Amino acid sequence: MRSLCVFCGANRGFLPEYADSGRALGRLLAERSIRLVYGGGSVGMMGIVADAVLEHGGEVIGVIPDFLATKELLHAGVTDMRVVQTMHERKALMAELADGFAALPGGLGTFEELFEVLTWTQLGLYRKPIGFLNVQGFFDPLIGLIDHAREAGFCRPEHLGLFCTAETPPDLLTRMANHDLPAVPKWFTNEQI
Repeated sequence: MRSLCVFCGANRGFLPEYADSGRALGRLLAERSIRLVYGGGSVGMMGIVADAVLEHGGEVIGVIPDFLATKELLHAGVTDMRVVQTMHERKALMAELADGFAALPGGLGTFEELFEVLTWTQLGLYRKPIGFLNVQGFFDPLIGLIDHAREAGFCRPEHLGLFCTAETPPDLLTRMANHDLPAVPKWFTNEQI
């Protein structure tokens, strides 16, 4: 993997382990010469990850819509900043630039970005690894929700294999590198139509 798109919050969260994991991931990306692609902000988890990559000599591409450039305090120190017009353009460009996707703790924006790549992977539009950095069990309720949708007949068992999880950055990158995406040729049956 040469580049990783990281979805994470514009806030830091309450637990210090969230920030610690962001720093550790950023350092690891730089050490492994994996380019960071992210939302372009200088605050919260986004800023923490980007700063760690830069501090350790790595490459960072930020992608931010112009209307968020001041709200999220555009990171002026990244290697390459791409300013786009819309959120749709932001997500499309980040996906185009990345070889895989990792979600760190974050809020609604993080979930929205994550679910878009999960859905597009389910539909066969992407074949790139997706990982959740499950710091302090942050993603356990989300994984439980996806499993609940499976139990209720809205997801297939294979959908739980669209992503991998790990508690530490080294484990996450290893699992993503070795993750075999399941074949999900159809996400519903004729009986369900």
